[in-house]
Amino acid sequence: MVQRVRKAVFPVGGLGTRFLPATKAMPKEMLTVVDKPLIHYAFEEAKAAGIEQFIMVTSRGKASMEDHFDYAYELLDTLKARGKTRDMAALEAWLPKPGQMVFTRQQQPLGLGHAVLCAKDVVGDEPFAVLLADDLILAQKSCLKQMVEVHAETEGSVVAIMDVPREQTKRYGILDVESDDGRLVSVKGLVEKPEPEVAPSTLSIIGRYILQPEIFAHLERTERGAGNEIQLTDGLVKLLGHKPFHGLRFEGERFDCGDKLGYLEANVAFGLARPDLSDGFRAILKKLI
Repeated sequence: MVQRVRKAVFPVGGLGTRFLPATKAMPKEMLTVVDKPLIHYAFEEAKAAGIEQFIMVTSRGKASMEDHFDYAYELLDTLKARGKTRDMAALEAWLPKPGQMVFTRQQQPLGLGHAVLCAKDVVGDEPFAVLLADDLILAQKSCLKQMVEVHAETEGSVVAIMDVPREQTKRYGILDVESDDGRLVSVKGLVEKPEPEVAPSTLSIIGRYILQPEIFAHLERTERGAGNEIQLTDGLVKLLGHKPFHGLRFEGERFDCGDKLGYLEANVAFGLARPDLSDGFRAILKKLI
């Protein structure tokens, strides 16, 4: 019987230097798209996929994320006093249950692989998801839910993938493909940020993973790679050949919110997708353009 994916890791310890000065005193994961922080969207996506425990791997200066997922008694009391019961109910409806949210520190900025490794003791010996909040996905069905369904069918590891222009392969982890049915790809190799002329394909991993707990032992033995960091891709390579490893062309649109233009595009797309805002927002865009 396939072990269900119950836990998700959110590596949120980065500095967000590309968004300075906005991120000087605010975590980049708290940047809002329309009216929700990026980390809130990632949390909602994981929750929609059936995740029961949310593990945030943070660093110094990230306390506002902990506050975001906690009860705000002063705010609730103020809303109650003003008779705003609908706002109170909306605020309380999405809050995680006691014990569901776990925060642990990445004490040194040693890369994504190291951030995932920091969650080892919380995850334990079971498959788990990893979500990067910078990668925001607009989809009818949660991207992670699509991946959980694939994991239930195939076991092993699953990564979300998309085609990128060949000149951009040096920005991503790229798949070496064994077979491809148009939706699901069987993976035989992974290369971190290859130059376009040597990239084995143009299929890129984006910030969604379902991994086996064996990854932790591999990451503990992984030497620093690209950028002098412990790369998650280098650990993933060592999972190949032991259990199935698949890439999923998910249904939905991904926005790179670690990039300013991608972040602006996400605000437009999510604003237009909101029934309560779309008409007015579309009129504003037409006026400005």
